[in-house]
Amino acid sequence: MFGLALLLVYLVLAGQYESWLAPISILLAAPLSLVGPVLVLNGLGIDNNLYVQIGLILLIALSAKNAILIVEVARELRAAGKPIIDSAIEAARARFRPILMTSFAFILGVAPLVVATGAGASARKSIGITVFSGMIASTCLAVLFVPSFFVILQRFEEWRAARKTKREVTSTLPG
Repeated sequence: MFGLALLLVYLVLAGQYESWLAPISILLAAPLSLVGPVLVLNGLGIDNNLYVQIGLILLIALSAKNAILIVEVARELRAAGKPIIDSAIEAARARFRPILMTSFAFILGVAPLVVATGAGASARKSIGITVFSGMIASTCLAVLFVPSFFVILQRFEEWRAARKTKREVTSTLPG
């Protein structure tokens, strides 16, 4: 399921950005969101059950959403002619507050699941702890690492495009 979720997100983003490389900087945010649940669930001794797995799939989507906010603005700034690094830094700075607001609204929204009691509390706690810890990790790490991923992949994409253009120009020269 995790592989299919990542593949679906990748294909949708590849179509949206009309690029095979741009979605990779977004998908690299997904493993960052798994750091929190792995540490917390192992620390608390909670088994990897169905509810944990549902929470992990949810985290893939939510971490992709945060990364999309940064990459979308960075791509627009780059298309406007800004340098790659400046585009990434400005995008992270511009989208920092919206990412924090949406992430903390979600984190506070699932807080009751983390402290659930009564019948079915173990299921609610499993999914609650998973998404709670995952969103904290994703929010903290994505704001730091997604701009770096964007810079690396954008440089590579532009290098490939320049190399391809150079090859096409040299092949059309009389010779």
